[in-house]
Amino acid sequence: MGDMANSSIEFHPKPQQQREVPHVGGFGCTLAELRSLMELRGAEALQKIQEAYGDVSGLCRRLKTSPTEGLADNTNDLEKRRQIYGQNFIPPKQPKTFLQLVWEALQDVTLIILEVAAIVSLGLSFYAPPGEESEACGNVSGGAEDEGEAEAGWIEGAAILLSVICVVLVTAFNDWSKEKQFRGLQSRIEQEQKFTVIRNGQLLQVPVAALVVGDIAQVKYGDLLPADGVLIQGNDLKIDESSLTGESDHVRKSADKDPMLLSGTHVMEGSGRMVVTAVGVNSQTGIIFTLLGAGGEEEEKKDKKAKKQDGAVAMEMQPLKSAEGGEMEEREKKKANVPKKEKSVLQGKLTKLAVQIGKAGLVMSAITVIILVLYFVIETFVVDGRVWLAECTPVYVQYFVKFFIIGVTVLVVAVPEGLPLAVTISLAYSVKKMMKDNNLVRHLDACETMGNATAICSDKTGTLTTNRMTVVQSYLGDTHYKEIPAPSALTPKILDLLVHAISINSAYTTKILPPEKEGALPRQVGNKTECALLGFILDLKRDFQPVREQIPEDQLYKVYTFNSVRKSMSTVIRMPDGGFRLFSKGASEILLKKCTNILNSNGELRGFRPRDRDDMVKKIIEPMACDGLRTICIAYRDFSAIQEPDWDNENEVVGDLTCIAVVGIEDPVRPEVPEAIRKCQRAGITVRMVTGDNINTARAIAAKCGIIQPGEDFLCLEGKEFNRRIRNEKGEIEQERLDKVWPKLRVLARSSPTDKHTLVKGIIDSTTGEQRQVVAVTGDGTNDGPALKKADVGFAMGIAGTDVAKEASDIILTDDNFTSIVKAVMWGRNVYDSISKFLQFQLTVNVVAVIVAFTGACITQDSPLKAVQMLWVNLIMDTFASLALATEPPTESLLLRKPYGRDKPLISRTMMKNILGHAVYQLTIIFTLLFVGELFFDIDSGRNAPLHSPPSEHYTIIFNTFVMMQLFNEINARKIHGERNVFDGIFSNPIFCTIVLGTFGIQIVIVQFGGKPFSCSPLSTEQWLWCLFVGVGELVWGQVIATIPTSQLKCLKEAGHGPGKDEMTDEELAEGEEEIDHAERELRRGQILWFRGLNRIQTQMEVVSTFKRSGSFQGAVRRRSSVLSQLHDVTNLSTPTHVTLSAAKPTSAAGNPSGESIP
Repeated sequence: MGDMANSSIEFHPKPQQQREVPHVGGFGCTLAELRSLMELRGAEALQKIQEAYGDVSGLCRRLKTSPTEGLADNTNDLEKRRQIYGQNFIPPKQPKTFLQLVWEALQDVTLIILEVAAIVSLGLSFYAPPGEESEACGNVSGGAEDEGEAEAGWIEGAAILLSVICVVLVTAFNDWSKEKQFRGLQSRIEQEQKFTVIRNGQLLQVPVAALVVGDIAQVKYGDLLPADGVLIQGNDLKIDESSLTGESDHVRKSADKDPMLLSGTHVMEGSGRMVVTAVGVNSQTGIIFTLLGAGGEEEEKKDKKAKKQDGAVAMEMQPLKSAEGGEMEEREKKKANVPKKEKSVLQGKLTKLAVQIGKAGLVMSAITVIILVLYFVIETFVVDGRVWLAECTPVYVQYFVKFFIIGVTVLVVAVPEGLPLAVTISLAYSVKKMMKDNNLVRHLDACETMGNATAICSDKTGTLTTNRMTVVQSYLGDTHYKEIPAPSALTPKILDLLVHAISINSAYTTKILPPEKEGALPRQVGNKTECALLGFILDLKRDFQPVREQIPEDQLYKVYTFNSVRKSMSTVIRMPDGGFRLFSKGASEILLKKCTNILNSNGELRGFRPRDRDDMVKKIIEPMACDGLRTICIAYRDFSAIQEPDWDNENEVVGDLTCIAVVGIEDPVRPEVPEAIRKCQRAGITVRMVTGDNINTARAIAAKCGIIQPGEDFLCLEGKEFNRRIRNEKGEIEQERLDKVWPKLRVLARSSPTDKHTLVKGIIDSTTGEQRQVVAVTGDGTNDGPALKKADVGFAMGIAGTDVAKEASDIILTDDNFTSIVKAVMWGRNVYDSISKFLQFQLTVNVVAVIVAFTGACITQDSPLKAVQMLWVNLIMDTFASLALATEPPTESLLLRKPYGRDKPLISRTMMKNILGHAVYQLTIIFTLLFVGELFFDIDSGRNAPLHSPPSEHYTIIFNTFVMMQLFNEINARKIHGERNVFDGIFSNPIFCTIVLGTFGIQIVIVQFGGKPFSCSPLSTEQWLWCLFVGVGELVWGQVIATIPTSQLKCLKEAGHGPGKDEMTDEELAEGEEEIDHAERELRRGQILWFRGLNRIQTQMEVVSTFKRSGSFQGAVRRRSSVLSQLHDVTNLSTPTHVTLSAAKPTSAAGNPSGESIP
């Protein structure tokens, strides 16, 4: 019967509809008709189909397709369909052009200030005051005019402009390449997404984007429907339409009741075939996206407004992230509010740190400007007693501009705008490399969260084991065979029943195909347990294919598909005599309870009483389970032709069975898993196994993997027992009961998806330890979705995983292997360390540069480091160093330490010791050079030089020494845990070596040939050698610092703590996040210039959140209470009344975490 329910209400069936009227392109339906048909549901849809098309096959005829054979696979026809009915993809929003990105980079407050200063400075340099310099202006410009230097006044302004242009281009290019990478990743995910269709009677896997209207698609358990369609034939099909309708109950679909299947919904049970009726922008999901302004150009104009508010709906409707209705409402709500930035742990810490540093920098630069101006005014007008004359105005203004530029320079250096860059580079680099390690990262921050993981809840099948199931033991005809029996040893009747029971009662999509290469194993396609049973038939020298050809799938009378509640699957066929036969297979402990007979060695029925069953469990099933086998019972039942049972009463039908056989299936442990689990345990990560198998099998496998070790104190529980222990009398889960169970729990067997979710939630919400647990979960089935979402990091299986699981996950394991998880931990820790390395380096530069500029300005009225030099230092320190330090490859040694945890500050005591230690060394050198350098080198002093005087060797030496010290300190920064050997593994990072040498080369050029623009004068070889000598001193000094034990330095404070304490409730957490956001918003009012740093962090993270948001499903469920909480759901929190955050308190300085009061 028809299942095409798209009719619009306005479309009245006209009588001629019944005759097949040729429409566009010779098809019997227009796009509008199909679109409107898909808007109907249930009975009205059926009625519409009957009125307009007769039935579903009538609809298929109109669409020129065959319900059984599908479309003819000819390119012209497919192309024609695409032109008339559209393609199955939703055009992504246009990416920002390079120029737009440049424009965005120019919005940076600090840069704007610099530009203004540079332009004013340029303008004044071209303005010559009238007449000769009157004496009245004082000697302020004395000595400036020698050697026609006045003409070179414009150079400083121009140089500042030039360096601003450099910064902007670098930023824009970074954003652009990042955007490009994500698009690439996106389309890669897209191409990997395949769907099964029938063309020319053949089952084909085609990319989702290649589906066309009229295709006959196979739908099965676990699929995410890629297009709208009408059901032609279905077995027990249940769909989760919550993504479109918000209804959490699964909807039963059948060809004669409700045949409408909608894109973006999930198949939760059963299987079937549908004819595709709407694709891409015309499907239900597509329509919603179009409303959101994500679809193509023609909506551009209409939806300009909507788009502006919702920047990130961009690259949606990649099949992997089909639109989710629940999220739509979320989005609509969100538009009203300021879009929330989701913060990962790291981002939270960084934002806070940046706020603190930015404030300190702002204060310093303001003080610098004020001091300079006051000093000048007092000296000129009070001490020398001059009067301000009109013709002197330009001269004085030039001085003020100079002071202003110095102030801005201090600020520029103080703000670590390289931070967001370092984070992005580090994450992007890791993500790229993780692809090689079989981790496809869908949400960037998952990468860094993984480094903090303290617990991994892993599936058994396919992750810890090879997922190549084979039957190794069996119990047939009263005999327990320890290996595959010879076919001759079995009664033909038993053998025949067994072959039929297995061939028919398994998904027809499951098959065993010949190996692809000579000598390889046969390929298993479909459900692995069923593959094992089919393999058992082949081992018994029989074949399943002839049986399936004799009874094709559409002749099956009734199918009860497997689900996690039934734990069994049954199929009913009609016998030639008019009766029915039911075949059933499932977990042995469940199915044997329903058996009342068993076949004996002659193939005759023998009574099977509860006593026999207990006997069998003891003698057959438990020994099998203790060998790590999974036991499956295969049974059948005959019904007479006289009275047809009520098929909907499943308990009646699947009961009173006759047991044919019990088989033991083994799934061998992957050879590399025990080693990987050992690494995890060494790294302080607890591995727990959560499986649907029985407890004995699970325990055997856990022991083989090394999850449980003899002599340890651990728990292995079954789902029932687990629930009994954690629930109170009312059946509610109590956290304190859970806290008694989970720390020792290593194996949870016979668990339902709900149990898995409960366990993960329980561990995450637990407050027993000193740290909140960070939990990673692996899953492959549709039913694992909730647990994957709840976890801090969800890993889905790339090969065995269903779309729903991939949808809910953060990282997809492309090889389904547990060792890849260990790699992810390594990369995650590496990201964290790279950022710490960069911080250690960056902050040393900042501290030194700010203090030098500040004191220099106050004592000598001129910063020893000029604006352009500062910008160059800023460039090497920020951009280059972030590249060099963020791309350090991970080493195995990262797995030897415990996870950092959520509250560990970014800057540890050791790092603080390094930062301050090196700052002391550098400041001592620079001040020595500044005040007595001219005597040491026997050169002219550069202090108190008048405006526009030529660059002095004295200041050039200071600049050069400063840069040399930074270069060598960059090598020191490679180690953050106080290691001695800073050169360890330096050659494994070519980027680092290139950058250090490159910077050195450019520095030589700047000093020797930079001249006026860089305020440098060339140095002699001897002077160069001294600069180098002082630089190398950094390495020696680094060793000295390493000798001081950190534990003695109690006075050192850490900085950059996590987002807060774990005891906070959800609401408070939400407020905590609000507070950071609030602080940001305060700063956004433009009073605060450090906005630059934050602005960068935000742009860097925008792409990330686009990427995240395009992961559908984010809806309200995404990880509610984890501190990572993607605060998607807190869309309308009232503004917190109290903003308590050290960042928002002028009193607590950057280094004082004691000021961080948490609500």
